[in-house]
Amino acid sequence: MNREILKSLPQFLEILGLDEEPMGIFYTDEKPAEGFSPKPKDLPTCEKEMKNEIDWQAVFTQFSCVIGNIWRARKKKTAAYFSAEQFGCPGGAFWLGFLKPQTETIIHYVSTGIPNRMEGEFYCDSPDNLRRIFEYVDPKPASHRFCIFKPLSSFSEEENPELVTFFSRPEALSGLHQLAAFVTNDPEVVVSPWSAACGSLVVWPLRYLSKGANKAVVGGWDPSARKFFKTDELSFTVPFGMFTEMINRFDESFLKTKTWANVQKKIIRSKKAWGET
Repeated sequence: MNREILKSLPQFLEILGLDEEPMGIFYTDEKPAEGFSPKPKDLPTCEKEMKNEIDWQAVFTQFSCVIGNIWRARKKKTAAYFSAEQFGCPGGAFWLGFLKPQTETIIHYVSTGIPNRMEGEFYCDSPDNLRRIFEYVDPKPASHRFCIFKPLSSFSEEENPELVTFFSRPEALSGLHQLAAFVTNDPEVVVSPWSAACGSLVVWPLRYLSKGANKAVVGGWDPSARKFFKTDELSFTVPFGMFTEMINRFDESFLKTKTWANVQKKIIRSKKAWGET
């Protein structure tokens, strides 16, 4: 990564009122030297499901949430990484591009369940509609063995992320939102489609890019993953190209005005309310 970007990063974060460095997301065949990852286990594919070769009790009792591993990595300022062997949960495997199509068992689990066998999460009103949604999303297959999330400062000069994600409460998020519009002049640059929390970090931003759309994605709405976010916190993920424009041009924008200075005061009050100062 360009060293000039990293030099500008502390000032950029300070103006936005963000204490936490954003994470870069990319795919690679090289396993990180350190970091958090789910334990290896057998990927529950549709083919295995049809042959009744999946131990679903083991699958459901050994869930390791993608966002939970990222949460641990955030606290330790290190990497979180995933693969077709270290995926954590079938949902995460789907949303990170390691599993497609999704199994019927998980489709029923995420929607209305199976009577007398399995309770559902009721995130969709029927298996048929969820199946249609999954087919529409159609995650881009993982381009390399590992999907890695790590702080931007840990990227070497030879590495660049595909995506950059921030974790932010609404006041600072308003700055990121408006800055994305400032550098793109697109009034619809920020989107917030339905998905698991990990899907907002990876699948949706990559899906837009694959269609030539330069979009920022707000996520973190998934109730199952809220325990791995700070109170009132959401995610904001942008393509690396957009991030580069944001960090190169932020000092031309509203972030230098009195209006933003008033927002900064609210950010300080918020931090005091949460015992972070």
